[in-house]
Amino acid sequence: MGRPQCRPERRAKLSPTSETAQGGRRLVIVESPAKAKTIKGYLGPGYVVEASVGHIRDLPNGAAEVPEKYTGEVRRLGVDVEHDFEPIYVVNADKRAQVKKLKDLLKDSDELFLATDEDREGEAIAWHLQEVLKPKVPVKRMVFHEITKAAIQAAVANPRELNQKLVDAQETRRILDRLYGYEVSPVLWKKVMPRLSAGRVQSVATRLVVERERERIAFRSAEYWDLTGTFATGRAGDSSDPSSLVARLQTVDGRRVAQGRDFDSLGQIKSANTLHLDEANARALAAALEQTRFAVRSVESKPYRRSPYAPFRTTTLQQEASRKLGFGAKATMQVAQKLYENGFITYMRTDSTTLSDTAITAARAQVTQLYGADYLPSSPRTYAGKVKNAQEAHEAIRPSGDRFRTPAETGLTGDQFKLYELIWKRTVASQMKDATGNSVTVKIGGTAADGRDVEFSASGKTITFHGFLKAYVEGADDPNAELDDRERRLPQVAQGDALSAEEITVDGHATKPPARYTEASLVKELEEREIGRPSTYASIIGTILDRGYVFKKGTALVPSFLSFAVVNLLEKHFGRLVDYDFTARMEDDLDRIAAGQAQSVPWLRRFYFGETSPNSGSTTGGAADAGNGDGDHLGGLKELVTDLGAIDAREVSSFPVGNDIVLRVGRYGPYIERGEKDSENHQRADVPEDLAPDELSVELAEELLAKPSGDFELGADPVTGHQIIARDGRYGPYVTEVLPEGTPKTGKNAVKPRTASLFKSMSLDTVTLEDALKLMSLPRVVGVDAEGQEITAQNGRYGPYLKKGTDSRSLQAEEQLFTITLDEALAIYAQPKQRGRAAAKPPLKELGTDPVSEKPVVVKDGRFGPYVTDGETNATLRSGDSVEEITPERGFELLAEKRAKTPAKKTAKKAPAKKAPAKKATAAKKTAAKKTTTAAKKTTAKKTTAKATASKTASED
Repeated sequence: MGRPQCRPERRAKLSPTSETAQGGRRLVIVESPAKAKTIKGYLGPGYVVEASVGHIRDLPNGAAEVPEKYTGEVRRLGVDVEHDFEPIYVVNADKRAQVKKLKDLLKDSDELFLATDEDREGEAIAWHLQEVLKPKVPVKRMVFHEITKAAIQAAVANPRELNQKLVDAQETRRILDRLYGYEVSPVLWKKVMPRLSAGRVQSVATRLVVERERERIAFRSAEYWDLTGTFATGRAGDSSDPSSLVARLQTVDGRRVAQGRDFDSLGQIKSANTLHLDEANARALAAALEQTRFAVRSVESKPYRRSPYAPFRTTTLQQEASRKLGFGAKATMQVAQKLYENGFITYMRTDSTTLSDTAITAARAQVTQLYGADYLPSSPRTYAGKVKNAQEAHEAIRPSGDRFRTPAETGLTGDQFKLYELIWKRTVASQMKDATGNSVTVKIGGTAADGRDVEFSASGKTITFHGFLKAYVEGADDPNAELDDRERRLPQVAQGDALSAEEITVDGHATKPPARYTEASLVKELEEREIGRPSTYASIIGTILDRGYVFKKGTALVPSFLSFAVVNLLEKHFGRLVDYDFTARMEDDLDRIAAGQAQSVPWLRRFYFGETSPNSGSTTGGAADAGNGDGDHLGGLKELVTDLGAIDAREVSSFPVGNDIVLRVGRYGPYIERGEKDSENHQRADVPEDLAPDELSVELAEELLAKPSGDFELGADPVTGHQIIARDGRYGPYVTEVLPEGTPKTGKNAVKPRTASLFKSMSLDTVTLEDALKLMSLPRVVGVDAEGQEITAQNGRYGPYLKKGTDSRSLQAEEQLFTITLDEALAIYAQPKQRGRAAAKPPLKELGTDPVSEKPVVVKDGRFGPYVTDGETNATLRSGDSVEEITPERGFELLAEKRAKTPAKKTAKKAPAKKAPAKKATAAKKTAAKKTTTAAKKTTAKKTTAKATASKTASED
């Protein structure tokens, strides 16, 4: 192309091959090194494949990154709001070396292919690459939805132009999120607590979790009773025709017996026509039915049909991986990213349930091969439905290629195997026949001794043809829900058949508050409300967990007291910004910009400055509207965050508990108090940060206030005269001495006060001066052995122990530190020292079999606290998890997250032992060196990929 040829040594250094393709050398830029490595194998000589490692350019992270020519608001925001919201882009500091590398590669290339993902984020990365690299050679946009040889070669052969609409849409989102976060977050710093953050979607997601907790706090349980009867047919039964059935009382004298759904959140029955049985009435009715003769009043049979579930899209994959595998949304996306980059599945960020003709053909072929022609419908099933405003034209998530590899054929292990298997099963099942059968309802009636007419009801289901259920059954958010493939067979009875009551039991129930969100159900709720983009939900949930707005209790998402204060402020003073409909409408507006139906700058101007009247120059639909929820949904953010005088910091962070007790969220955490500060009757107590808000009852608050707080003066040390105090510290209760004023605390003459932790059997309100002095006297000299070596008893990080020189031996109990004699110590040392680990402690709790490793999972007590383990992977329990309340699902989730963070161990395959000739030793050394280098490169690539993934995920919403 007329360009001077570079020196051979230069080309050899940059290119993976010494050959060039006909037509010159092409540089292909993808996002991650893992993807680059896979694609490089599919492109022949003449192609150099390199990674951008995520975004190479973005808005500045702080004023220090902004070029000197920008000042004032532009420097603070990174956006010039006065000049058409021009963004200030800077090359990330950690990407400068990579940008230089890409520029060097581009100098020796005749064509540039931008092969980033085909979504808004990927299109923006491609645009930034073009802007920064300033190529003087032809530029082509290369897109693909799966990383297979055929797909990559087709993408090279059919490039397109850069889609500027997608770039504009991503840029508008980025600017909007920057203005929202950088303007609203400082309000939280001033009025609630430093270092908090607000975000267009994260704040709304937090509000959803807080509102659910408010519902739980306001909830009042109702007690109700009913009867369950076991009725026998009087004949011998078998698997197809049971001899008895279990039915629940449905009506008494025609009035329906109340169930949980008949009560409101205050525990009141909704309809006066419903019969509310209490315990006394229920037991009286059961007694009256002891001699009753029962008969079948009706048998209603209906055909049962269930169609396959649609193939996975991003959110349904996250939900199902949570239900079946115990994965969090973030762990699911991390594993899916690896599967995609290594060519096992199609692109995993998609809103679509559509399958390509190639995928449908592959799935139908496997249905016939694995299940037989009887399970294959006559025509392909199509799933054309997408969520509203689906942002990209991707396929559903499916196995890649024109022939699906079965899970066994992939060679995958661990989490990747399990997730691939889930996707594979769901895709194949989507092209199978419906499941069919029958559902039956039997009603049984009789007259009680007191003349009341009663009717019991039982329902059953039989599946005559399992269809797609042979391959896949969807999970349920409710652990008690019955799955689609579950059969309930009833006896073959007819109207008028006599039945005898073998047993009638009286059952008491209580209504339950609405369940807290899990990651899966929060993802579902956000999508149903059309808030945010499904591809970013995993990072949104990760953000609210990392910020301390939400913590986990089992799999449930529990809001912290801090989040109550944040949401309270946002609702009262920024109502529109956390309004669900407002946020959804913003999503619509952003999609209209992406479609070219709206302009970015006018929209941003209305959002930030408010709508300006062309005649008067005044604003309408401004800050007041944005705050109180009235008027146009694009009010003026700038005016709203400028006047903060109306925000009472104490008010937004205070919540009444009852009995004049108020919970307050302070800068150092939540606390409760009663009475005015500095008054005689003032009481105050800290509240555990991992306490669920719905558990803070008046009774618990009174208990916390009654607990002693502050320093406990125990008395003076008779030897030193120093005052000894006990206090509760960050790592538990302890005792310490108060040194005289003027005692040097720093420097070489510094004096440290004697300090000792309380034993587990001690408490702050019972510890005495004598106890404290004994604790501070440790370590204690027990005696000297025959060789003159001193033996001491000490309390350490891992418990009490004896020490003799460098030889340490554990003690069984802390009290032994003061009671163990020299003879007892010598007897311990006379025993051979246990090598390796001590005998394993019995597990604290058993959680069942892990769905990934298929090994038993238990909770154990470790050096750093309780942890879950399946024998291969260990995961420490988090704040909010407790041994008593942890569920199997939460345990599996912790293990899944730990596996996702830990690189898979490489296992070297051992060749059969052979005697190699001596002259081959040199070759063996070369091979070993090559393997070491390759392994090092793989490790670097993994770290870089993780960084790139994190960079991309965090950049939207």
